[in-house]
Amino acid sequence: MKKLLIASAIALSLPQVALANKNQDLVAKMAAEIQPDVVKWRRHFHQYPELSNREFNTAKTIAKYLNELGLEVETGVAKTGVVAVLDSGKPGPVVALRADIDGLPVTENTDLAFASKVRSTNNGMDVGVMHACGHDTHIAMLMGAAKILTEMKGSLTGKVKFIFQPAEEGAPRGERGGAEVMVEEGVLKNPDVDVIFGLHISSDLDVNTVEYKAEGIMAAVDPYKIVIKGKQSHGAYPWLSADPIVSAAQIILGLQTIVSREVKLIDSAAVVTVGMIHGGNRSNIIPDEVELVGTIRSLNPEIREHIHEAVHRKATKIAESMNTTAEVTLPLDYQYPITYNDPSLMKQMLPTLHATAGAGNAKLTKAVTGAEDFSFFQEEVPGLYLFVGGKSKDIPAHQAPGHHTPEFKIDESGMELGVKLLTNLTIDYMQKK
Repeated sequence: MKKLLIASAIALSLPQVALANKNQDLVAKMAAEIQPDVVKWRRHFHQYPELSNREFNTAKTIAKYLNELGLEVETGVAKTGVVAVLDSGKPGPVVALRADIDGLPVTENTDLAFASKVRSTNNGMDVGVMHACGHDTHIAMLMGAAKILTEMKGSLTGKVKFIFQPAEEGAPRGERGGAEVMVEEGVLKNPDVDVIFGLHISSDLDVNTVEYKAEGIMAAVDPYKIVIKGKQSHGAYPWLSADPIVSAAQIILGLQTIVSREVKLIDSAAVVTVGMIHGGNRSNIIPDEVELVGTIRSLNPEIREHIHEAVHRKATKIAESMNTTAEVTLPLDYQYPITYNDPSLMKQMLPTLHATAGAGNAKLTKAVTGAEDFSFFQEEVPGLYLFVGGKSKDIPAHQAPGHHTPEFKIDESGMELGVKLLTNLTIDYMQKK
């Protein structure tokens, strides 16, 4: 009887397997056909990048194309974001796909024919502007997926929401933006999103490969500031002071013991960094105040909470021991949650990753201490965030230009897999539901 039940279950699943294979073959064919357009779009956005919350022309280009596809398009979301909905006309889940659209204040130094020559103003400074993190490829890949899914509308059940998000790299000083604001403005509502998928091109990962990890894949980020106040004196008479500089030095060393002595590193990595020190104005004056600014990265909610407590404890107690005081501001001006891949969703969609990338090309990866505001979407609905290869296989990984550098480059052939992944994840999730 047990064997009969198993055989029946297999038989019932065969039509679904056949349909999935048929759809994947069709998606692969369409992705190959649209690849020249994807490359063209990517080069346009690369040549004309715009900074966070200033993606006006980028948004216009995206919206124009989505309108041409006949989608319901909304602009001005979180200032410059674009959102479009594809309605299959049949009941089913709402799947969201997200791409970030902003460039960076980086002056490009490549030999590309479509290299950026754009300059702009960032926080009052004249800067070059460059897509130095691959967001231009993210836009193009999502536009490609939108094209294919629109043409396959008859095979879909439910709705697809395409989210083109501004300001992933952080809004200008004094402004807010990005995924957090999109969520506040209701981007995951009307229609209510059931699941969200996103991906990031990687300059040191071989093309035609995808990396994944359940649970925390990118870190929470928590900037902080510590103001140490003491008593000013002449540098020749330090006994008359309460020296905030020496106190700051002790605090910096103390902060480093949080991770090395209080975090169980075999379970999860963490980072406490001091990135700026401001204090004093002459060699022979001990100042009355010093400011430290830094960042915390964590991949586990409990560890994140512990580090926050420990920063306060270390700073205030060490300062007290030095006859100074410490005021801790944490978070400082913004914070990103952990980019957390829902484990059950990861298990459900893993066959799609392997089938789409091919045997041996979907690889389990380790978490990284970089951060992504895609995490704000994942706090609201289950989501997966993946890394897609953008490095030519003939370039050693250690020689690949890094993200956020003037030399950043991507092998454009890697975008074809990104288009297929976004499309197949959508179709397969709908069919599983």
